[in-house]
Amino acid sequence: MNQTLNLRQIEAFKAVVEHGTASQAAVALGVSQPAVSKLLSHLEAETGLALFDRVRGKLALTNQGMRLYEEIDRVFNGLRQVEQAVDSIRRDEQRTLNVGVLPALAGPFIRRVTMQFLKRHPDVRVSIQSRGSLFLADWLATRHIDVALVGSRVDNPYIDREPLFQYPLFCAMPPNHELTRKRVVRPHDLSGLPFVSFGADSQTHELVRQAFGQAGARLNVVLDTNTAPTACEFVAAGLGVSLIHPLFAEGLHSRMVLRRFDPELLFHFQLCRVHTSRNAALVEAFVEEARDVAAQVSREVLKGQ
Repeated sequence: MNQTLNLRQIEAFKAVVEHGTASQAAVALGVSQPAVSKLLSHLEAETGLALFDRVRGKLALTNQGMRLYEEIDRVFNGLRQVEQAVDSIRRDEQRTLNVGVLPALAGPFIRRVTMQFLKRHPDVRVSIQSRGSLFLADWLATRHIDVALVGSRVDNPYIDREPLFQYPLFCAMPPNHELTRKRVVRPHDLSGLPFVSFGADSQTHELVRQAFGQAGARLNVVLDTNTAPTACEFVAAGLGVSLIHPLFAEGLHSRMVLRRFDPELLFHFQLCRVHTSRNAALVEAFVEEARDVAAQVSREVLKGQ
């Protein structure tokens, strides 16, 4: 190889591997398909490697091509980590706080916390990202975000965690449901009734499935969803009943009734941050506001039961 590799050739090769065809790679790169093909030909010529086999007009990655792609992907991942480090340093200078929040908490709760925080820190810019717990844990560990509100399954040695909103699940139903006459609802009361469930991979669904199984009750799922607002909306509309964390019912008390469920199925969220945050003072201030709002909401929830 007599010439230095051209970055554009590397980008074209990576795009073809990840998008499957030269035409799709061209769209992603904003160039023509012949331009992508030319870049690939020059890369093969300059490296002396056979990167693709042409099989019935399609490109198939060779073993040499796969080895090269793995190295390129490793380098690009390193560049992304550098970008994240630059972003983290910039946030320190600009007093920006990046917050990750589980979709279930992305409504009234995070609004109340953030509004209280901004009253005391009006010079700070807050960025809020809503994702699943494991996704947020990875972002937190890599300093992409500064603090996260996640579910209870996150367990990472590089992340400090404290429980938030530890409550048993409540039975949620529309106001005109016959079970509102009961003070306590049990699995056999719900056996065979239309049930709005959370996704099969969720901790809530696993707790519900175990409770029904142990009681010999039949779980009749008519709809499942991975977001709490969606589940509550369908319950309030009368599609079925559900078992939810009482926090999910915030703002819906006129459209939905909660009753205690026996046996108790405990569920909690977690307030997470890394051991040595670069935004330590801002993170601590935000965490204090989250604790304060959590206490306020807890009193409201208990008062309503």
